[in-house]
Amino acid sequence: MSKTLGTTAKTPGTTAATTGADRTLPRGRAVLGALLLSATAAALLPTAAVAAERESVTAHAGATTTEERDRIDAYWTPDRMRLAGALVPEITPVPEDDRTPDDPRPLPAGTPDPGAVWTHGGAVDRSVGRLFFTFSDGYDGSCTATVVTAANRSTVITAAHCLRGVGSPIADDTWRHNLYFVPGYRNGTKPLGGFSVRSMATSSHWDADPGGTSSDTVAAAGHDTGMLVVNRSADGRRVAEVTGSQRIAFTRPVEGEFVDTFGYPKDRLNDPAAKYVGSRMIHCAGPARPGPAAPLLWGETCDMSHGASGGPHLAGFDPRTGTGTVVGVTTTTEELAGGSAGTLYATRLGDGARRLYDWGRGRAV
Repeated sequence: MSKTLGTTAKTPGTTAATTGADRTLPRGRAVLGALLLSATAAALLPTAAVAAERESVTAHAGATTTEERDRIDAYWTPDRMRLAGALVPEITPVPEDDRTPDDPRPLPAGTPDPGAVWTHGGAVDRSVGRLFFTFSDGYDGSCTATVVTAANRSTVITAAHCLRGVGSPIADDTWRHNLYFVPGYRNGTKPLGGFSVRSMATSSHWDADPGGTSSDTVAAAGHDTGMLVVNRSADGRRVAEVTGSQRIAFTRPVEGEFVDTFGYPKDRLNDPAAKYVGSRMIHCAGPARPGPAAPLLWGETCDMSHGASGGPHLAGFDPRTGTGTVVGVTTTTEELAGGSAGTLYATRLGDGARRLYDWGRGRAV
């Protein structure tokens, strides 16, 4: 986001197409809309009208041939992954590796955490990863995604705004390209390999005319869940066979419920004063609360921002095993949802997310 939490970067060595977007603005704002609005503006979003519209699943094909899969795998080189999200990658230094030492001791359950590198391993270190993509104008970006338990062992959850913008589902520039999931991403490496995306889906609310409906409106109405079905690895294994998975549930949020969240924020690529550069997975934890300006979004105290979009919000997280239940995916910060500074908000999973999950788990790979 830049008002969403997924930003973009121009692909090194390419020329971006002219889109009419104001390139003096952060790329996420120009392309995705203003999902990080002021609290006053967010309160005026017509979320009730969006919620009242009939909803279905809108799907889009990704890499379906061997040639496409091989091309995408080769595209995401170590430096390209490290710079995904840089606004001007041609002059952005490749970030140094984060050498924070791992700590095999489990974090005590229920420990509040406003933001720190996750060093405690466990299943979450394998099932959560960085999701890379390219916009239609040649800029690269990244979000966060999670492997969830499903019969096809190939279903991955993220945020809808990481997959597309508002607009016609048959327009190619509505969707992201070169989608590539790297579970356990660390310092430009693919420790568990990389998985191209075979197909993706969002709520049909994203099919709206962008002249009358913004991505902000759709997200604030609770429709920012995206689902992916990923291809097999180079050696023929399904992603969950490599990474394991996290449980998923579609339940009503409860104020004060303790939630752990994970993501790959990368603000320091563009702001030297920022904390994170996308090299390692970050953890936050605390009690959940609804957004005052967007009450369908629920958040916890957390210093993550751009790049964390789509990351899991886990209920019942066990730090000893690194497992929990995905109950939401990161959408925005307090700039859209209101509330205290340093709050990271999720789209909580309800009926619409369940439809997307049913779509995903029913796809053979």
